[in-house]
Amino acid sequence: MSAEHTLDLAGLSARLLHAAAVAGANDADVIVVSGTSITADVRGGALEQAERAEGTEIGLRVLIGKKQAIVSSSDTRDSTFAAMAERAVAMAKAAPDDPHIGLASPDQLATNIDVRVLDMADPTAEPQPAELEGLARRAEAAALAHGGISQVQSAGAAYGRRQVHLASTNGFSAGYTRTDHALSCVAISGTDSDMERDWDHDSRAHAADMRSPEDIGILAATRAAQRLGARRPKTGPVSVLFDERVSGTLIGHLLQAINGTMIARGSSWLRDALGTQILPANMTLREDPHRPRCAASRLFDAEGLATKPRNIVENGVLTGWTLDLATARKLGLQSTGNASRGPGSPPSPGAGNVMLSQGSKSPAELMADMGTGLLVTSLIGSTVNPNTGDYSRGASGFWIENGALAYPVTECTIAGNLPQMLRALIASNDARPHLSRVVPSLLVEDMALAGA
Repeated sequence: MSAEHTLDLAGLSARLLHAAAVAGANDADVIVVSGTSITADVRGGALEQAERAEGTEIGLRVLIGKKQAIVSSSDTRDSTFAAMAERAVAMAKAAPDDPHIGLASPDQLATNIDVRVLDMADPTAEPQPAELEGLARRAEAAALAHGGISQVQSAGAAYGRRQVHLASTNGFSAGYTRTDHALSCVAISGTDSDMERDWDHDSRAHAADMRSPEDIGILAATRAAQRLGARRPKTGPVSVLFDERVSGTLIGHLLQAINGTMIARGSSWLRDALGTQILPANMTLREDPHRPRCAASRLFDAEGLATKPRNIVENGVLTGWTLDLATARKLGLQSTGNASRGPGSPPSPGAGNVMLSQGSKSPAELMADMGTGLLVTSLIGSTVNPNTGDYSRGASGFWIENGALAYPVTECTIAGNLPQMLRALIASNDARPHLSRVVPSLLVEDMALAGA
């Protein structure tokens, strides 16, 4: 294990808080992130790139009354800590007042901080670069064995291990360790001007949960081969089935619109929707930050508040916003324990693990119900009006005729209005349960298609 993994992050945090107090800060909080990442990429059966990186980042936020400032560094020496604290205090004194900033009170702080229950850290040994290279080679070989593939653009494997510690002058001090294993493959079908690409990818906290490299390579190749000969569909109204790979983006737009920052600014198309129906009555959108082995799981947020499961939307009705302390104070509400933060930025609200109610039908059954329409497997660019929810995105996928895939399509644009689209969603039953956004394929029956 490297030296970075044995750093006393709690000790580093305490030293920096002490330096802030000496420099004259009224209050302060610290985030320390220490990690290792290893990647290996192959192409044409040869290692194309291998990298290993280790580092520690430290962020200090100081508060002088209702003023704040943030500084960050990767240097852990006491002299650097003193300089950071002095610079942060000087910056804070010159900053404008913000009546909504401030640390949590001690009675708001999480008391259950034993993160072992979340099982986020793989106990097995860190993989060697040669092991990652071998996984990538296997994925590439599986893709190249597919008859419809002309080449593999890239195949790569990666591993990361990250330790995070949070501490503040209100008495909070806790941290966690998280690991990530990832494998991806991008395959290309066709030649010259008639080429199409597609991909597959898997990422898990534990290596034992990963799909096989062969599975990932074969699926990437199959998808790329299916796309060969793609053409533009005709312009007109259309039913659109958002494939499970991209359906989560629709829920992402919803989550962005209920973010406390957007609501406090009054710049969200859902700003007046609290307590109203925004999804079909048979749908609930639930946030559960306590799911084991899931990338966005956590017992406490970036301000030390306890996280808890909640129904963001229940039976179609919006129940609340996503808030940190500052946005909650501005709105006269309570934080939902959703603060996130990096070393160089203040806390801000953000939702973690979310799950949307699934339907009873498979994607094939929904396509049969559609008869004619568009299956979207890839989205390009994004134009969403934050005030009205008007939606427009470039798309590619497959045209559906008589309830079955007819031919691949590309270079088209789909458009609609998110409030109307979300209220009319029809869900499939194919969501992958290990993702941080568990969202099935989603059907929207009335959209505008701009094609040929």
